[in-house]
Formats: sequence, C-alpha cells, structure tokens
Amino acid sequence: MDHGGGAAPARRGSRGGPGRRLRRGDVAERGVLISPTKKQSSVITRLWLQQHKPNRHHETLSEDVCPGRCELQRICYNTKPGAARTMKIEASLKGSKSKRLQTSVSVHPDAIEKTIDDIMELKRINPDVNPQLGVSLQACLLQIVGYRNLIAEVEKLRREPYDSENPQHEEMLLKLWKCLKPNSPLKARISKQWCEIGFQGDDPKTDFRGMGLLGLYNLVYFAEWDTEIAQQVLSDSLHPKYREVTKKELSQLSKAEWEKKKFDKAIGYSFAIVGINITDLAYNLLVSGALKTHFYNVAPEAPTLTHFQQTFCYLMHEFHKFWIEEDPLDIMEFNRVREKFHKRTLKQLQNPEMALCPHFAASESLMNM
Repeated sequence: MDHGGGAAPARRGSRGGPGRRLRRGDVAERGVLISPTKKQSSVITRLWLQQHKPNRHHETLSEDVCPGRCELQRICYNTKPGAARTMKIEASLKGSKSKRLQTSVSVHPDAIEKTIDDIMELKRINPDVNPQLGVSLQACLLQIVGYRNLIAEVEKLRREPYDSENPQHEEMLLKLWKCLKPNSPLKARISKQWCEIGFQGDDPKTDFRGMGLLGLYNLVYFAEWDTEIAQQVLSDSLHPKYREVTKKELSQLSKAEWEKKKFDKAIGYSFAIVGINITDLAYNLLVSGALKTHFYNVAPEAPTLTHFQQTFCYLMHEFHKFWIEEDPLDIMEFNRVREKFHKRTLKQLQNPEMALCPHFAASESLMNM
C-alpha cells in the first residue's frame, strides 16, 4: 500500500530482529540484540560501573559527562574578558568536586602555567585544538592568585606599626609634608604644624595606630602621584566650600530653614585622619572581595599594591566630593556620611563591568585574553 511516497512501516520482527524496539538492558552480540535475564542485567550494570568509576589517577567531574564543552570552556568562550569571566572561573574552580581544581586558585604565581596544563589534562582538553583556552585561563588565574597575594601584602603593611626610630618611616613622613606643603618648610619633627595637613597632634606617629604603615603609604602615594588633586582636597578640607543649592531645593525650604541656611557654615575635616579612615574603607572592600570587580576589570594580569593605592586616590577624591554634597551640620556626622559613601561604593561594585578609576583603565592587552 502506498503511503504518500514514504517508506513502508517496518514489520514487527522476531526476537532481537531489526523490527523490535530497544529496551533498557539490551546488549549487542555479533549484531543481534539479546535481552539479558534479570541476573545477567545486574552483572552488566556492575561491570559498567567498574569501568567508569573514577580513581585517584583519573578524576572526573559531573560537568564532564555533559556533551560538548566543559564549564570552563563555556565560560571562556561565552563571557568577555574582565570581572564577569574571572569571577565565573573562580566560582567554577572553587565549587569543583576535584581537589586539584579547588586548590588551583591558591597556587604560587610561578606554578600557574603548570596548573593550566594540569587543568587541561584533567578536563581532557587538547591544547593544540583549544590554544586560546589556555591563554584565557592563565589570565584569569593570574588575577585570582594576584588578588589573594595583594590581600596578604596589604595586610602585612597594615600590621606593621609606624616606628619613629626607622629612618625609612621617617623619610616617608617628611616626604608627605613636602608634597602637600612644598612652600612651607617643617620647622621641627615634633611640631603643631602637622595639624595643618590634618593630623591630631604634634607627632603623627600616634595617628597611624589603626592602619599601620598602610595609611602612610596611601597618603604619600596620593600626595606624590596625584599632587594637584591632593593639594586641592587638603585646601578644601581647611577652607570648606558650600554646596551650591539648586533652585528646586530653594523652593522647598521654609523661611526658618532658609534663615538657618544663610548662617550655616560649611564643615571641613582633618585631611590626614580622613585619609587613614578611607584607607580602612579601601582595606575592608579589598578583604571582603568587593574590589574584585574593579581589579579584575583594570588589571590585565595580577592586581598589585599600585592598583590598590590608585583605588585609594579615587576613593579619597570621591569622598571629598561626597562630603561637600552631603553638607553635614558638623564633624560629628562623619560616621554617617562615611557609611553612606561606603554603601554607594558597594552598590557600584555590584556591576560586573565597573571600573572605579577611569583614568587608570586596563591595557588593551586585556581584550585579547
């Protein structure tokens, strides 16, 4: 009977014949299907499990079983370079069932190349067929390992106290003064002049207790490499500016509020003390992992102490503008303003494409990773 030119339906065949549908447990013997007995099926299942059971010398992951590319390949091929890719790779490695993959995020930087080879071997990826994957994974691991090492380096500086008997410490402190007040020589090491750049007393060493040398390192970097902005922020902190009130805000003020506003004074702050406080803010952003977004977007390879100090410069300048915008009633509002600024920064860093310092942009090589 003609079925519209299509092939005639297959007849139901004999046992094992071509017309019978395959059933679970069927095995092939010389091209003929044989349905095993219940006992035979159990033996076949055990043999299959023994052949596919992972051992110490051949680790397998659940994601390897899926057809096509493994998770690391999918991330590298489907996500552009930067924080989005690196953070996904980091999460994948940390969440792996393989100890070798879990520990790959904490290897020594010199061992990264060998670690990439191990990952490729473990995931059964041919580097000759997938050469770009190795390059991408290496870039991600350099950032991941570099971030961990940066935390250790920053923590070491934070824990090192300022020592007035250490010539290097003293030299850095005097350098801070010269950068901020180039036309006003310091008359003595112990002097009330230190209050002019925002220290609390006549000897700054007592103000570094909270952040150790890290606070001094950051202040010196800001004063030396962003001198113009640092001097302007210092000047504004001593001679605070009023925030310009918009016409809309004026229209919403009552007569009593307007009278109060006319006699309201702009509030300044202690430059050096705030710098140490913003150092604490930057430190907490780093240790909490919040700065990964920023560093993975601006550092093509491992983020360094310089990247951290550049971030401090940005935060110091932004906090200064935020302080003016908030127009606090007095210095007692500092903690409120700081906390609000901290929350705003955290929100910005939730964007995987965020780079806090636009003038410290990543190099073009990042786009080729």
